[in-house]
Amino acid sequence: MTVGVVLVSHSAAVAEAVAQLAAGLTGGGDVAPVAAAGGTPDGGLGTDAEAIVKAARSVNRGDGVAVLADLGSSVLTVKALLSDEDELPPGTRLLDAPFVEGAVAALVTASAGAGIDAVVAAAEEAYSYRKV
Repeated sequence: MTVGVVLVSHSAAVAEAVAQLAAGLTGGGDVAPVAAAGGTPDGGLGTDAEAIVKAARSVNRGDGVAVLADLGSSVLTVKALLSDEDELPPGTRLLDAPFVEGAVAALVTASAGAGIDAVVAAAEEAYSYRKV
C-alpha cells in the first residue's frame, strides 16, 4: 500500500519545510509520496485550490491521499474540494490533526506501508502527544 500525503498551508515555505521535516524523520528507506501545496499562485500567503488538486493527484497511488491543512481557509478549501467528487482522487481524506506532528505521524505511517485508516489514526493521535 502507498498512501500519499498532502500538506496544505497558507505559506509555501511552511508547507515545503514540514514536508522535508516529515520525510527526514521517516527513518530512511522508501518514503511515501508527499507534496506541499502552500501559498497563492503569485507567491503570497493564502490557499490555492488548483495547487491542492495538483498535489493530491501527484501523490495518488490508488491507496488514498491524506491531506493535512494548517488553518482557516485552507481547511475550508479542502472541504470544498472534497464535496466535488471530481476534484480530488477517490479515497482522499482531510485529517483532523496538528499540522507538524500530524504530518510526521502520517508520513512515517504511510511510509511503513499502512493503509489510509491507519495513516489517519496516527495523525489524529498526534493531538495527544504531551510535551511536558
